[in-house]
Amino acid sequence: MAPPLLELADSQNKFEDLSGVNSSAYSNPYDALIEACEDNPTKLQARYSTHRSSRNAQQKAKLLSPDFSGLILDPILQRLMIPSIEPGFKDFRHCLVFWARPPAHIRSLVNKLQQESLKLAPNLWLMPLQNLHLTALELTHSLTQPEIDAIISHLGNSTAEAMTDYTYSHRARLIKPMISYDGAALALSFLPAAGELLPCEKSEPEVRTQEDDRFTYHHLRRDLFNIASKTGVSVDSRYVVPSSHITIGRFLTQDDHDTPEKMVNWIKKIEQLNAWLEEEYWPKENGKRREDGEWIVGQEKGLDFREGTLWYGGGNTIRIGKGF
Repeated sequence: MAPPLLELADSQNKFEDLSGVNSSAYSNPYDALIEACEDNPTKLQARYSTHRSSRNAQQKAKLLSPDFSGLILDPILQRLMIPSIEPGFKDFRHCLVFWARPPAHIRSLVNKLQQESLKLAPNLWLMPLQNLHLTALELTHSLTQPEIDAIISHLGNSTAEAMTDYTYSHRARLIKPMISYDGAALALSFLPAAGELLPCEKSEPEVRTQEDDRFTYHHLRRDLFNIASKTGVSVDSRYVVPSSHITIGRFLTQDDHDTPEKMVNWIKKIEQLNAWLEEEYWPKENGKRREDGEWIVGQEKGLDFREGTLWYGGGNTIRIGKGF
């Protein structure tokens, strides 16, 4: 359990679904959006886009409000990075997840964005590039190690293998990278692809088609949820909002944003970077497809079934799936 006086950053940061879909009536919450979008990848991408643009606008308003009282600092990360705060402190939150690891070209893009962010926020904590991850499914969080071990045992080796290898035969494409942000962190977010700049028919075995894009990242999340649930394991995710994002930085101090002017410049910097991403990395209707701005989940590595104190990219791999 958390120390009673240690208020976690997540408890101060709401993750509400801003896409306009209510999933509360569904046993698998990912079915809600697929049904609302009539299983149409274009409509599904639009809902993901609505969620992230609405959330960025919401967070911008909060950060620039006259009532803004300060960033949401992560007390656990502070203690891990600055041991003098509480000598001997250890993260108590054991988790169990299936992560998608970004391929080299996405890690390179994140590195560029991190270095640009440091120019205005030199005290920003950066997620190490080797720790970057997209959470495809969070089974549970904030438990003890024995509790996690029991769930791993219940899930079983064959299910773990099926889930980690799932992306080898079910390849969801992510496109249109954008920085998403709030008062606690920065993330690079993507949208599920919907046939952008792809051929209509396969001329070669490995050429992706528009039909392939009908299996979206949201379908991948739905399927992983179903596979895990069939074992009797309870899927206890913190949030199931329509977002595909990799955290790239967190705030440890107020120093870089302690005046309204600094915050205005910070938001401007993010918006400039997002304009650059859209210009350089998004698919263009009449332009050449730029593959280093997209990510097919499962590239290089399959899913990483991981346990432990992994909030900041750590933990231990139980099994990693087959990549392509």
